[in-house]
Amino acid sequence: MEILIKKHGYVLDYLNLSAPRFINEVSVGQPVVLVDHNEFSQSVNGIEKAKIETVIDHHRIANFETAEPLYYRAEPVGCSATILYKKFKEENMKIEQKEAILMLSAIISDTLLFKSPTCTNEDIHACEELAKIANIDIPTYGLDMLKAGTDLSDFSSEELINIDSKEFANGDYKMQIAQVNTACIEDVLQNKEAIENAMTLFMNEHGSNLFILLITDILNSNSQAIILGDIPIFEKAFSTTVVDHMAFLEGVVSRKKQVAPILLNALSV
Repeated sequence: MEILIKKHGYVLDYLNLSAPRFINEVSVGQPVVLVDHNEFSQSVNGIEKAKIETVIDHHRIANFETAEPLYYRAEPVGCSATILYKKFKEENMKIEQKEAILMLSAIISDTLLFKSPTCTNEDIHACEELAKIANIDIPTYGLDMLKAGTDLSDFSSEELINIDSKEFANGDYKMQIAQVNTACIEDVLQNKEAIENAMTLFMNEHGSNLFILLITDILNSNSQAIILGDIPIFEKAFSTTVVDHMAFLEGVVSRKKQVAPILLNALSV
């Protein structure tokens, strides 16, 4: 929970809000709504036996099964908040200023201020409409928010690899892809040895075959990857050579569109 507070501290401080309640387990039959994810490996403990009533998501659908029908809405947009904005409009529900700021912050974060290849015209339109309600200048607020999110000085190596980390499975093959945003890749790499130690520990504890940490430069739209484990599959997927557990991925900023599907495809070939 502390990691999430650090990551989203700028928005919470801007709105003078406390961090939301965090749970890591649900009980059998407990009604739940999944937002911004659907894969059980990325959710809370016990999700397989919970009663999933609704899903709002913009990711791939994988390893998902329920015992009962449910409302499921998935759209190929850059951020789940864009779908939530559309739901507000469809239901003729008023969007309050704080809600608008939270949603537009999510869109800016997910699309890297519209620079990510995952960004769509729907994301931009939603953000512009929310900005009117929020009375916010998108370029100014967005850049300030993203820059604040690149301050990684307070994070330990263990926290760093868990800021934004997701597991992707292909049968018994488990792949972990973490991502951090920065304005200077070299600053993050100063702690490379400690980061690799934390990644190794994670792999041993979770039985991961491959762990990738994407260090994404939000100013130049590139990523430096640290790769541990099944390096040959990474080299095959990206037609590159990994040197000292690293590879530079020019123009790569999106895990969802530019990394995960390429690796999953390489595993299937």
